[in-house]
Amino acid sequence: MAKSEIVVVSAGAVSPIGLSLSETAASARARLARLREIEWRDRRFQPFIVGTVPEDGLPELDTELSTLHLQYREARMLRLAQVALDEALEPLAGYETPIPLLLAMPEHHTTKPIDPKTFLSRLVKQTKATLDLPRSIAAPKGRAAGLMAFRRATALLEANEAEFVLVGGVDSLIDLYVLGNLDMEGRIRNEVNSDGFTPGEGAAFLLLTLASTAAKKGLQPLAQVLGSAMGQESGHIYAQEPYLGEGLAATFAGLFAEAPPPAPIGCVYASFNGERYWGKEFGVARLRNSAAFVPDHQMEHPAECFGDLGAAHGIMLAALAVHGVYKQYRQSPCLVYASSDYGGRAVLLLAAS
Repeated sequence: MAKSEIVVVSAGAVSPIGLSLSETAASARARLARLREIEWRDRRFQPFIVGTVPEDGLPELDTELSTLHLQYREARMLRLAQVALDEALEPLAGYETPIPLLLAMPEHHTTKPIDPKTFLSRLVKQTKATLDLPRSIAAPKGRAAGLMAFRRATALLEANEAEFVLVGGVDSLIDLYVLGNLDMEGRIRNEVNSDGFTPGEGAAFLLLTLASTAAKKGLQPLAQVLGSAMGQESGHIYAQEPYLGEGLAATFAGLFAEAPPPAPIGCVYASFNGERYWGKEFGVARLRNSAAFVPDHQMEHPAECFGDLGAAHGIMLAALAVHGVYKQYRQSPCLVYASSDYGGRAVLLLAAS
């Protein structure tokens, strides 16, 4: 039996360069950056430069949640997620069936790790969204986690276990403990370190369903999900093993074997963040799978505009790719990939629907 067609019918995003997906996409397309100094200082007593979402663009924390004295980072993430989730769920106003959420969460923890299950329950309280908590999963696996979730989302939809599935990611690296650790590791870009990244924050969500369900509900598909794959890099940035770029190359090969692109790939959204480490693996993956790409394909790496969004990064790239394919300013098929610090690798192939 042929696989059912999975489509994206809605997306939402909030980032340092936009309070919606359309704003973020327009700013990224124009290469507008919004990175600024904050009061917190690094180990050289210089102000950290980060990408932050304007405070007045975020909702207040739920009254009951505010009495729990949450860590600053968790409270910030709940507020970020509400903006993007509200936008993604707009087409389903009045839809009362609980929707499973597959959520990417931080892999770099603050003084006390955020508990995934507790965060999901608090997200429901903050957003009032009708989420299917028993079938929702929050995975603290960083940038790649959101794209990894497409495998599970596809399985749920094709088995008719859910009419809709949300995949998302939320993170804020603007946490003094996290910034301090990354600074001590020499990973943050500043005046004396060009081989580093700018920390950021944001959230993004995609609403997935079958093409047949979209037609039945009168929803316009924004893009088609042709396939996804995930893998592991043994020589990741914190590993003792040598870094050979094998993980991403194998993940690309797995995707192309399972879901051969209908045409050469014209655009790639990459999770490059400014660290030289990440360039090698794409070079290896691209060379080993060169037949799948247009020779002069576009490369998009919007971290230059909004910084590294941590666990929100992979899904933010996917949301931007969906917007670009739908609006026809990015070539289809479009490849999106993300790499996590602790070795997770994931890739997604999208096409115009």
